[in-house]
Amino acid sequence: MATTSVRRRGTSSTSAAGTPDTHDFPTRPYDLVKEFVLALVAVSLLTTGLAAAFSSPDEPAITMRSWAQAAPADVLATATAELAGTSASATYGPPYNSAAEGQKLLGIPTQKLGGVRIPVDSASLVLQPLAMASGDAPLRLALARWAAAGPAQRQAWATRYADALATAGNGAVPPAAGFGPVPLLATRFLALARSGGLEGSLTSAGTFYGTDQTRPLLLLSDGAYLEDTARAQQLGGDQWGMMNETGNYPGQPWMWLYTFWYQVKPFSTSDNADAQVWGLMLLLTAGLMFLPLIPGLRSIPRWIPVHSLVWRRYYRAHGAGGGGR
Repeated sequence: MATTSVRRRGTSSTSAAGTPDTHDFPTRPYDLVKEFVLALVAVSLLTTGLAAAFSSPDEPAITMRSWAQAAPADVLATATAELAGTSASATYGPPYNSAAEGQKLLGIPTQKLGGVRIPVDSASLVLQPLAMASGDAPLRLALARWAAAGPAQRQAWATRYADALATAGNGAVPPAAGFGPVPLLATRFLALARSGGLEGSLTSAGTFYGTDQTRPLLLLSDGAYLEDTARAQQLGGDQWGMMNETGNYPGQPWMWLYTFWYQVKPFSTSDNADAQVWGLMLLLTAGLMFLPLIPGLRSIPRWIPVHSLVWRRYYRAHGAGGGGR
């Protein structure tokens, strides 16, 4: 604790430069440690209370393993769609493949102009991890049979099995001819995902460190589980999800202007919404940047002198008008 000082009496002393001596003024005791402890406790309680009341849930990340455990039928259906080449990523177009032109803006194929910069073969999302498995003779035979078949035969097998899975609904498809090696490939893929080995085989493909999450994200987005989970947490595109935290908690408020356009027509029903919203935001940003140069808009302060209310003390002191120039 700081010691108590007493008021000095007598003739005040002044330095040669005319600065008063600080000891000539009254002092009082001040416990710095006590003040620090009180402030720390108060701020800690306030922070804990606000965090308990307003913090967003800490939802765990979705992994291949959790996906396989929660929705095994969805994993089977997704793996089959990848083999058939009918999944969302297989038909997406640039930057993953050339299956479609992608989105356009005013007739300009903006997505196609970027080119195929991240080439991904949808079937390889299933076959490559399975090829890394060892000690499974039936799987090796199934992979060899798939590799020996032509593209039309492969698609026929996978399409028939996908239809059977859709009819069954729960992933339990009775054995039947016409599926080829697809049932074995799909079930082994599910087993690999359940074991936790699929994650590493996807992220480390072609690299020493497993940091590229592109392939796992494509697989997850091709299934229904990721979207269903996101919508349950109010993170859907038509739920202002871009600026939400999990559980519909407010997240990034600076994103409201961008995600706002996805909630209104024609963007909410357009197949080119991403390109259109991007173009609109580019136009709005340019308008904000060049606002001082746009006739009419730059005269708004003269017509509506809000700044004169903000700086009213300055204008009263200097007698200047409130209109803009």
